[in-house]
Amino acid sequence: MIELEGVPELIDPVMVAAFEGWNDAGDAASTAVAHLDREWKGEVFAALDAEDYYDFQVNRPTVWMDGGVRKITWPTTRLSVVRVGGEKPRDLVLVRGIEPSMRWRSFCNELLGFAHELGVEMVVILGALLGDTPHTRPVPVSGVTSDPDLARTMDLEETRYEGPTGIVGILQEACTHAGVPAVSLWAAVPHYVSQPPNPKATLALLNRLEDLIGLRIPLGELPEDARAWQLGVDQLASEDSEVAEYVQTLEEARDTAELPEASGEAIAREFERYLRRREPGQGPGVATEGGDASYLRDPGSERTRPPKPQQPGPEAVPGTEQPESGAESEAGPGAESETGPTAESDAGPAADTAAGTEAEGSEGSERPERSDGGDGKGSED
Repeated sequence: MIELEGVPELIDPVMVAAFEGWNDAGDAASTAVAHLDREWKGEVFAALDAEDYYDFQVNRPTVWMDGGVRKITWPTTRLSVVRVGGEKPRDLVLVRGIEPSMRWRSFCNELLGFAHELGVEMVVILGALLGDTPHTRPVPVSGVTSDPDLARTMDLEETRYEGPTGIVGILQEACTHAGVPAVSLWAAVPHYVSQPPNPKATLALLNRLEDLIGLRIPLGELPEDARAWQLGVDQLASEDSEVAEYVQTLEEARDTAELPEASGEAIAREFERYLRRREPGQGPGVATEGGDASYLRDPGSERTRPPKPQQPGPEAVPGTEQPESGAESEAGPGAESETGPTAESDAGPAADTAAGTEAEGSEGSERPERSDGGDGKGSED
């Protein structure tokens, strides 16, 4: 049984999760959750046992000095809670960690145990993949789910992917089997500039998350960082004629594909976002001054291990759609195709065709290259 004496009863809680590694091209997804934690001053209330899920030769612990005392930080997954104020306050349970090396079903069961005990109403998993999308255009973000009803009510894509998956896909499918509404949001990162950080992709994920859960998210310096990032890539591309020509080709394909859409839904989302941000002190989801993490009365209290819900069977491998991008590499360690690795995702990552369209219903490969300097695997859902 989970004992969470340090966490009060939460208000309409939503769990937001991201994992470094295969599902996190450009570190865009993990940086988005870190941003939420920093802006709303979250406090960690639980951490999973690192020895249960991580191979320390793959994800090594780090040693650091604290006032002359050597300490060790172990790779793991941590949970924190932030309270978002405003007219309609609500809480977010933030999950940030590294894709586990082993025992994925038990890993998901632990997270679902916490979600059940905290009364989480929905789980949103963030991911990022490498795709054929130009850095000069808005970052494509696709939202997908395995729940047909949720897809209809929240205007999401219903995943149809079949193939290898990562922890994002496994967790989404585990949520579906446990009856917990779950959504995956995937940002497409240009494969020709895949190294982290990518503040433009992080910003796109946060904007889409804001639309999904109806909260006003403080963006801090992210918009300026995104502009600076794009200017930097512009300069690098201009110095190589082949890259510049390739980017122009991606731009033309993207613009041609999006023209018939007239982007009516995108315009509506931008307008709604504008209204949310119009009066910083009003409206739903405005952060309480200075954050409100102090309401975690006893974050250091001891807790027993969470109960493990019924484990999804082997069939729980998520059916994420692969994007239709030309990148069809297996995205195994270090795997890169001519167009760059793509990502698999239950969330139907948005790395679709050269046009960068959303790929949930398509059948491309789903695996972007790992962006954390590790084994080169990309993100997948």
